[in-house]
Parts: sequence; structure tokens; C-alpha cells
Amino acid sequence: MEKIKLLCDFNLIPIGTEVSISKYIAECVKIFKKHELKINIHALGSNIEGDWDTVMLSIKECHLFLHNEQNVKRIISSVKLTTRIDREQNIEEKITAVKKRL
Repeated sequence: MEKIKLLCDFNLIPIGTEVSISKYIAECVKIFKKHELKINIHALGSNIEGDWDTVMLSIKECHLFLHNEQNVKRIISSVKLTTRIDREQNIEEKITAVKKRL
């Protein structure tokens, strides 16, 4: 089966923790980097670029790590995905396309 490349907008919110969640987000970024995914963190989440299976596995690992290693009892995540079959697209290309129109 062919690998499907995707762009993902990922947002993770640990529930029942202190107000700042940056330490939890940093752990997720480490997981994404371990899997050699392209990641662009922004103020309200992260953009992730990679193949479908690796991105999904990494998101699962984020949840499991925070539950098991950081004792986070509840996590809410939102995931938006975009895939294309006509050509490959990357995070920078999408940003550049908008900036050209400004």
C-alpha cells in the first residue's frame, strides 16, 4: 500500500494540570522529532508534516506519554488533516502561497 503524505494541524489540551501547558507540548514536539516529522509550532497548536501512519502513531504516543509518564488524567486533542493525491505539498509552500497574495 502506498504511503499517504499529509499535513496536520494538531492541538492538545491536558485537563486538570497547571495553567501553563508548555512542558506537555514540549514532550510532544520531542516525540514528533523522534519520528523525523516536520513540525511548526504556533501559538495555538502545531502543524505536522509526514506520512499518515507516522503522524497518527506520533499523536497516539503523545497521549500515552502524557497519561503514563506525566500522570495527565484527561487529554483533549483536535486534529485537522489535509491530503492530496495530485502532488505533494508541504507546510512552507502553503504559507508562501498565502503570503504572495498579501
